[in-house]
Amino acid sequence: MTVPNYIQSFPEPVQILLEQIRNVIKETAPEAEESISYGMPAYKIKGKPLVYFAGYKNHIGFYATPTGHEAFAEELSQYKQGKGSVQFPLNQPIPLDLIKRIVIFRKNNWQSTKK
Repeated sequence: MTVPNYIQSFPEPVQILLEQIRNVIKETAPEAEESISYGMPAYKIKGKPLVYFAGYKNHIGFYATPTGHEAFAEELSQYKQGKGSVQFPLNQPIPLDLIKRIVIFRKNNWQSTKK
């Protein structure tokens, strides 16, 4: 399965939101490899996870591993969370700017850990 196929498997309103998230990730981290991992869109740099996202019935799950969530804990506190995940409800605006900042943080964090 490809990421476009994955996105197309959802109702049109959800497809639009998933595509917006995909675009933010691809614009922010163009070097990241896009694939399907654990059944969801995954973005990796040289094989190391950057972020993942997934569509669900009532929310979009966003996974930036614990470091991405810890660094933005205050801003993410308004959303339901699990370890290394956050749920953005479909009935609220998706925080694309926050997602972009998390991707930048993860990208910079990844680069600093590889030196």
